[in-house]
Amino acid sequence: MRPSQRAPDELRPVTLERGVARYAEGSCLVSFGNTRVLCTASLEEKGPPWLRGSGKGWVTAEYAMLPRATHERTRREVNSGKPSGRTQEIQRLIGRSLRAVVNLPAIGERQIVIDCDVIQADGGTRTASITGAWVALHECFAWMQGRSIISINPLREPVAAISCGIYQGTPVLDLDYAEDSAAETDANFVITGSGGLVEVQGTAEGKPFSEDEFLSLLRLAKSGVAQLIELQKKAVGL
Repeated sequence: MRPSQRAPDELRPVTLERGVARYAEGSCLVSFGNTRVLCTASLEEKGPPWLRGSGKGWVTAEYAMLPRATHERTRREVNSGKPSGRTQEIQRLIGRSLRAVVNLPAIGERQIVIDCDVIQADGGTRTASITGAWVALHECFAWMQGRSIISINPLREPVAAISCGIYQGTPVLDLDYAEDSAAETDANFVITGSGGLVEVQGTAEGKPFSEDEFLSLLRLAKSGVAQLIELQKKAVGL
């Protein structure tokens, strides 16, 4: 039995609350069980210098964990002068995941910055960030359309992410911290609404996992992401 008493293919309770940040062009407070992340989308009228003259826009992301998001206070990374390797890897993952479903020329030479701030961490912060960031980005583009900054919503389709793992020999969906810290295999899947794979991250924490086990995790991930995408659509009114 899982520590949370969930079935192997059962998500934690997931909520997506949009419009929670008054001043941001788009925002979403996402909860996966006890993991909570505030995602905001900010419009910048200038794109990156290396895209100047290309006619294309850009979507990028920043990720941070608040000091008491975990059991013990962690030092703010700004005080160390640069983000950790983990933080850089996660924010690049969020940016790649969103750009995979965005028509960048439709933005014009502008940039959307997604900020994902972890308020409370209980496993799956990167996957929750991606899932909530899509809602914030959708809201930002709707804000831009409403002011005739863009003529169409540049999002081609939804994208969401979920963690899976092998816990006590059983493939399970949406690991919380208790499972993540003890799992034999841990994997993250980023999948689009049409079923396309954007990114797969898988790690064995002991013995290597087999191809059959990987396919079991992929099946769980596809099922979980399908549920998340329905929640995303409901949140933005699609």
